Amino acid sequence: MSRQPRPKPKQVAAEILALEPAGAYHRLVLDAGDAAGLVSPGHFAALAIGGRESSMLLRRAFSIHRADPAARTIELIFAEHGKGTKALAAHRPGDTVDLIAPLGNPFPLPDGPVDAVLVAGGYGSAPMFGLAEQILDRGGRVGFVLGAGSEDKLFGVEIARAMTPYVAVVTDDGSYGGKGRVTDPLPGMIRELGATEVHSCGPMPMLKAVTEIATAHGARSHTAVEEAMACGIGICMTCVLPVEGEDGVTRFLRSCTSGPVFDGARVRWDDAGTLPSDLEGADAMNPHRETAR
Repeated sequence: MSRQPRPKPKQVAAEILALEPAGAYHRLVLDAGDAAGLVSPGHFAALAIGGRESSMLLRRAFSIHRADPAARTIELIFAEHGKGTKALAAHRPGDTVDLIAPLGNPFPLPDGPVDAVLVAGGYGSAPMFGLAEQILDRGGRVGFVLGAGSEDKLFGVEIARAMTPYVAVVTDDGSYGGKGRVTDPLPGMIRELGATEVHSCGPMPMLKAVTEIATAHGARSHTAVEEAMACGIGICMTCVLPVEGEDGVTRFLRSCTSGPVFDGARVRWDDAGTLPSDLEGADAMNPHRETAR
């Protein structure tokens, strides 16, 4: 697997070309100019919402669903959660938003054919279809395991089925597909494909469980975390995760710059949101530490 060279993000006054329902979510298509040609699956975009006079000072980060360099477009899928996403949903085609993209590190791409399972919860599947296309273009095979709380919260099931016969769908309430969680069909999908790679995007508990299953089956786990990001460019340090390096030392890494895609086996999932005592520099960050007199 190889990491792509990190492109320099572009800041663009992006015209909204389309804003339409996508199940329980919204599909936003932006005229992103040259930024569209820099995107790889797993990159994200940051939008300033509300204009220069808005009280919403922080940008909102969104996984990139699709990028079309020929059309110079970037597509995002988002749900209305808070004030910012509700304001974004109120926009109309012809409006402009301030866009910075692409940001972060994308999923590593295979140098040759690989068989991979792509796992996602809800609209976390948005970046997975471009990734699947690139794996297929390199001669590999892909399988999808898609899950959500209910049928209306699923995204991209028909897109997945158009790409591969290996698709498993589950919902918590059994309203579509099997009843259960993505971890239920995942072991069988890994075995059926003989997958050596598992790529996932979704909430932290799901990513932890997917990583454990992938590791137990001898597959590498690549996880795109959904950590809250305030700045998106590595300044504020609100999105740090404890990640063990190849030297065995745990450090805080920023999800926006070192991620959002991490080697799942190196993330200390149980310690997310805490200050592990063995973290490099933890003593210096402890306000209650004893100091020399």
